[in-house]
Amino acid sequence: MINRVRPFVAPGYLFLCLLLGGSAQAVWGNAALRLIAILIISWALLERGAASQQRAIKQLVVLIGLMLALALVQLVPLPIPLWASLPGRLEFLEGFRLLGMVPSGLPISLSPYDSVSTLLSLLPPLGMLAAVVGLRGCSAAWIAAALIAGTIAGVLLGILQVKSGDPLSSSWYLYRQSNFGVATGFFANGNHMASLLLAAIPFIAALGVTARQAKDLRLRSAALALVGGGLVVVILGLALNGSLAGYGLALPVVLASTLILFGLCTTIGKAALAFTAIGSLAALAMLWASPVNRGGAGSVTSRQEILSHSVVLVENYGLVGTGLGTFEKMYRLTERPDRVDRNYVNHAHNDYLELAIETGPPGILLIIMFLAWWGRSVVQMVRSPASDQFAYAGAIASAALLVHSLVDFPLRTAAMSAVFALCLALIVQSRRTARSEADLRPTRHIVVS
Repeated sequence: MINRVRPFVAPGYLFLCLLLGGSAQAVWGNAALRLIAILIISWALLERGAASQQRAIKQLVVLIGLMLALALVQLVPLPIPLWASLPGRLEFLEGFRLLGMVPSGLPISLSPYDSVSTLLSLLPPLGMLAAVVGLRGCSAAWIAAALIAGTIAGVLLGILQVKSGDPLSSSWYLYRQSNFGVATGFFANGNHMASLLLAAIPFIAALGVTARQAKDLRLRSAALALVGGGLVVVILGLALNGSLAGYGLALPVVLASTLILFGLCTTIGKAALAFTAIGSLAALAMLWASPVNRGGAGSVTSRQEILSHSVVLVENYGLVGTGLGTFEKMYRLTERPDRVDRNYVNHAHNDYLELAIETGPPGILLIIMFLAWWGRSVVQMVRSPASDQFAYAGAIASAALLVHSLVDFPLRTAAMSAVFALCLALIVQSRRTARSEADLRPTRHIVVS
């Protein structure tokens, strides 16, 4: 019974993440995803002795362990004299004095409850990683199909959203705070829906390669038709979504996805790779100059303004950080009271900068180590003659999410963090893991009579 269920755990969990984990406002949905993640992780740990893991997986687990350790250290209460000696803490100590409170010990995190909440938000991506790597037995094609199915469902919901007579009162928008008037699908933020659409494109190309390899002509024709239809739906979703990130990164992602169809060593592949690099730089420049809020002026309109305030936080608290999940509250301390209105900043719109503010130099070092791990894993995957199309799709989709994180925060939802974890698993846990062409040759046995 367990072996029958095993292949459907990863695709099923990914599909649930896409439907229920589109926003921090989805309290019950996120709670359910975290509980399921705990069950999956426990199952994977029970089977950890069944097979040895690759070196890249072990390195990733070490990085995750260091990240969790850093977050836990930030929650450890420190003696008040030591805590007061940390950068930026004296003003908070003065606040305690005015309230007549004498704390016996305080943690590095200036908002411990938010830090714990951020820690819990890591459960869905860890559960997704455990489902693909720890449980094994799942098909990459089925996982890609689940991703595309969730994306198409989001586009269909987005069509209903934009066709609503009055978006502000429409029941098709799932969250009270949302980008009303555009197709957000199962997300509250239109840019996050755009991230999902971008991530789906290389997986559609990977399924196209799989369909092209089918021997039965009718099956191959039907599969290619479904893949083509999925690509049309994704393009329609990008048009309805209206996200500048979607528009800007769509061309580089599409060009990179042609590598899956034609290969890196072909003339088309090399040209696509060159144009992908140029297109990515152009997209970043365009997104950096774009306003944070769509239309209208307010206290929060530019990434440059958020950056200037964030730099102040780095200067004041950068040595040890402010604690995971504290950015929103800390940012308010840098704003001018006369410019505050109903708009507010909940993230730095640059996940690397936000993590630097919250975790300090240790967090920056972990980011660098992770990016180095990711780059090395992708290079090894590309060099391997055995890497399949889904490994390439994972590399392209994860690259798009990492680039998008420079100007937004797409990985802050359970849905997109699960997609990112899936991509990492596929890069290092490809269907075929041979290191050379010799490994691909079938073993020949000599029978001696």
